[in-house]
Amino acid sequence: MAEAKKGKDGKEEAPPVAPIIIKKIQGEEAGAHGGAWKIALADMMTAMMAFFLLMWLLGATSEAQRKSIADYFKPTPKSLVQMGQLAGSNGILGGRSILDPEGLPNAASQTSILDLEPPKMPEAQDGQGNGPDRDVGKGPDKDDGEGKGPSKETANATPGAKSAEQQDQENFDKLEQELRKRMQESSLLSSLQGQVTITRDREGLRIEVIDKADFSMFGSGGSRMLPRAQALIDEIAKSVASMPNKVKVTGHTDSVPFTGNQEARNNWTLSAERAEATRQLLERRGVKPERFSGIEGVADTEPFSPDKNDPRNRRISVTLKYQDK
Repeated sequence: MAEAKKGKDGKEEAPPVAPIIIKKIQGEEAGAHGGAWKIALADMMTAMMAFFLLMWLLGATSEAQRKSIADYFKPTPKSLVQMGQLAGSNGILGGRSILDPEGLPNAASQTSILDLEPPKMPEAQDGQGNGPDRDVGKGPDKDDGEGKGPSKETANATPGAKSAEQQDQENFDKLEQELRKRMQESSLLSSLQGQVTITRDREGLRIEVIDKADFSMFGSGGSRMLPRAQALIDEIAKSVASMPNKVKVTGHTDSVPFTGNQEARNNWTLSAERAEATRQLLERRGVKPERFSGIEGVADTEPFSPDKNDPRNRRISVTLKYQDK
């Protein structure tokens, strides 16, 4: 047994007490708390960016643009367009990225996706379903459920038959070419090419012979046609005689007051007399009488020029009417 130590004062000292050490054992910590927090932070930042982008779009676009964007993401009925047709080169953007400037509808002037037009339904191609303007499952001549079959025109059509409209277009084109060619080849009429106009209107093909300062169809105040004008009407008659269309002749005058007995004759009667003189010449040159649908004199009510005294307002119109009119 160890002897007790004595101090300087001769007293015995107590033996030293051993220190008490307490160890607390805790669970093992993961290194730097793991990487899960990084994923959570990234998700939160992505959500915040999407939120601010949405707020920016709402503030920077008009109501119409917002509706266009909403329509772009609206589901399309499967009965009209299959989802497979919206992708690739057949899709709405033609295979381009939505951010590609060349993929925008108006590439030359459109620089922002905010100006993107609402998408349109793709047109149907042969063998790939029906387009937006055709009822699904219905052909052009199928019964539509209301007891209606093919149209009468379709049922009565025969191979190679042409409609009256097609015949008129071909005949009018041929007449215009032939008349202008004959005028070019004629030494007497080549200088009058500028006095003949050929136009299409709601009634048919209109051929107008127009006066000018050094050319008149009739003598002043009279209805007797002058030789050069007769030669011109002869050429018109050659082209018109073989056609099936009805013919209308219209006389026009300028606004110069009619001289002479005002009670008996005026610009109205003068224009009608000149129209009748033209009709008679056309008939003598081969146009059958039953083809004339009428003559009329309109005086100066339909001027060629705003200047009422312009000599070009004096003219004769020969109209070949459409066959279905």
